[in-house]
Parts: sequence; C-alpha cells; structure tokens
Amino acid sequence: MHWLWLSLYHAAAMLWETLWALVLGFSLSACVQVFGRKEQITRQLGRAGLREVALATFFGAVSSSCSYAAAATGKTLFKKGAALVPTLAFMFAATNLVFELGLVLWLLLGWEFLLAEVIGAFVLIGVMWLLVKLTLPKGLIETARAHTEIEAKSCCQSHGGMNSDEPAEMNPPGNWTKVANAFIMDVSMMWIEIVIGFLIAGLMMALVPDDWWKHLFITQGTGPVRLIENAVIGPLIAVASFVCSVGNLPLASLLWSSGISFGGVISFIYADLIILPLILIYRKYYGTKTALYITGVLFISMVSAGIVVDLLFNALGLIPTIRPPSALIQASFQWNYTTWLDGLAILFCTGFIWLHLKPSKSR
Repeated sequence: MHWLWLSLYHAAAMLWETLWALVLGFSLSACVQVFGRKEQITRQLGRAGLREVALATFFGAVSSSCSYAAAATGKTLFKKGAALVPTLAFMFAATNLVFELGLVLWLLLGWEFLLAEVIGAFVLIGVMWLLVKLTLPKGLIETARAHTEIEAKSCCQSHGGMNSDEPAEMNPPGNWTKVANAFIMDVSMMWIEIVIGFLIAGLMMALVPDDWWKHLFITQGTGPVRLIENAVIGPLIAVASFVCSVGNLPLASLLWSSGISFGGVISFIYADLIILPLILIYRKYYGTKTALYITGVLFISMVSAGIVVDLLFNALGLIPTIRPPSALIQASFQWNYTTWLDGLAILFCTGFIWLHLKPSKSR
C-alpha cells in the first residue's frame, strides 16, 4: 500500500502549499461579488455584440469559479434573455479567468502558463463567437429557451413553488457578512472538486508509469501533428477525469512534466466545462440537441485556442524549455513562508465562518 500513502501524502502536501492562494482567490472573488455587484445584468446581454460579450466575460471573471455554479448561472442568464454567445462567454470566464485559478496556476506551472491562460481565453471566446455565428442551427435558441422554461417549472414544483433564481432575503446582512456568505458558498461548492483534483493527480503520479504517457499523446517533435494531437488529447483527458476548474490544475502540472505540449496543457485546463457530468446538466437545462451543440462548439474552441497559444508563445520564445518534475512530486510539508501564509489563510477562514454563522442583529 506504499503507493496509496505516497499519493495521499503528495496530494495533501500540494493542497497545503496552495491553500493560501485558494483562500486569497476566494476572498477576492467574494469581495468583488459583493462590492462590485451590477444589477439587471441580463438586460445588457440580449445581443451577441462586442459590448455584450465583453460584459459577460467581465462578470464571469469576478464570479464564482465552480463549473457547476457557472453552468447554473449561465442557464439563468439565458432563460432571462441573454444571447447564447454572452452566456457561454460568462460560463467560460467564470471558470478560467477567476482570481483563485490564476494564483494556483502561477504557483504550480509558472507565469508563462498564467499569461497563456489569459491570452488564450480571449482567443477561445473569439473562436466560439465565430463558430456560433457561422453554424448556429435555425430555431435552436427558441427550442433551448422553451426547454429551460419547462425545466424551471419542474424545478419550481419540486421545491414547493419556490423560484430558485430569485431567493428571498427578509433581513439583508451587512456587507462583510455578505462577503463571508459568498466566500463560504463558493468554498462549499468547490472544495470537493479541489480535493478530488489533488487526489486524482496524486494517484496518477503514483500509479501511472512515465512511459504510459508516451502512448497516450505524442511527446516528441514540434511539428503540426504533435501540436494538433496534443491539443485534442488535452480536453479528452479532462472529460474523462471528471475534475473541473481549480481542481484540474494539479493534473495539468503532471501532464506538463510528462511531456504534453504547451498548448495541450492550456486546452486541458480550458476543458473543465465539457466534463461528462456537465454535459448531462446541459442536456437537462437546454435539451439534447442544444447540449451537443454547446459541447461541440466549446471543444473546437478549446482545441483551437490551445493551438493558437502554442504557436504564438513558441514564436515569442515564451514556452518554458525545462520541464521540472510535477509540482506534486516536489510538494512537501516544511516550515517556511508557506506555513505562515497558510496560517493567515486559516485565520481568515475562521473569521469568515464566524461571520457566516453569527446571528443577524435584525432578527
């Protein structure tokens, strides 16, 4: 059972090394959600113009990083009148342009990958926009909206008539309590995904031989075959891993150390919106035809963005030439600056929990 303890140790050590970054990212996200809140956003997303897509991207980037929450919010925006492209742009930005993902990505893979993640995100949104404009089947939007109405009525009946899209709040809490509530909500939605992500990466590090990766994706050369194959394989690994958002970053680190291309890593990270559970959720929200269309558009956009980023960063000489061992292998428990940062993070968490649980004075 040595392999099991080894994988658990490295997963726990890597989680410990990134804890402060996760808490900081979730805290910043919660603050922006509360203090930067914009009302009636859906009225501004009814068209698929540049302004609407830019607004959707911005609001997604300052929202929750949970892929499931992003899908649910995207459905709400779409049901209330948002166009398909802004809806998808919001969902993508909510899982790939958020604070906590950027911080952890920098820690695990370096600034080059963080820069590629940001630049590639705009490439992906542009490709997705073009694909929808060129290929959107006639009548698909109307069919999808009708399906969301049926799904909403079914959900409303199952919750005793309560509309989950518009929760009532008899006694609104103070701003910092709202920040604490947003922080706790985001963490409660994400912690299982994050832990599973580290565990899967730890298990794969301990169980999968290095030679196995050579049979999964092409690891040698810089030609177009490897470029395209790796960019395609990356999202397929993500689909099979079932791990989304921040939780897939440890596995991305393992893939990079195992030989996948720069663009393959980026396309893998982007693919948190097409894991199998989310595809089934899209089917529930929008119907089978629309779910398959959304999945296909996202997949092609992710692969395209990975290829473009790889070509661009290779031309600029920004692709790292050294592949260090996976951050998981190097992770360990030590008394260093990380310990102090994690201690502060735990204090912040304790404060947020206290504010979240504290009874409201207005009651």
